[in-house]
Amino acid sequence: MALTIIEGSFDVALTSQQSSLEGKHGITFGKMHIHKTYSGQLQASSVGEMFTTLTQQKGSAGYIAREQVEGTLVGRQGSFVLQHFGSMNRGDQTLILEVVPDSGTGELMSLSGSMKIEIAEDGKHFYTFEFEL
Repeated sequence: MALTIIEGSFDVALTSQQSSLEGKHGITFGKMHIHKTYSGQLQASSVGEMFTTLTQQKGSAGYIAREQVEGTLVGRQGSFVLQHFGSMNRGDQTLILEVVPDSGTGELMSLSGSMKIEIAEDGKHFYTFEFEL
């Protein structure tokens, strides 16, 4: 299996949902529904959920999310799940997106990899996806 790297863009819509958690001591928990449309060599859409944690400290927060991506990746049809882990420590960001092992279906059954996301100043979203099939 050879490592493949592709780049593209995506549109994202987030819809706030009622969180089942109520934070204390200045912590706020949030929940959002995710819908994305990917363009480029990943022609797909996804649905998922995001759970956020906001702190009293400006620039410090965290989130976890999962999304099921369905469509075509470099000409192969199927779906897979991306798992997100993001944190911000007084403005310094860490973001990890990985394909959940064995979540691939169809022609993407053996997919493994990770994705990087960049948000431009104008708000446009871009991805770099490193994967193996």
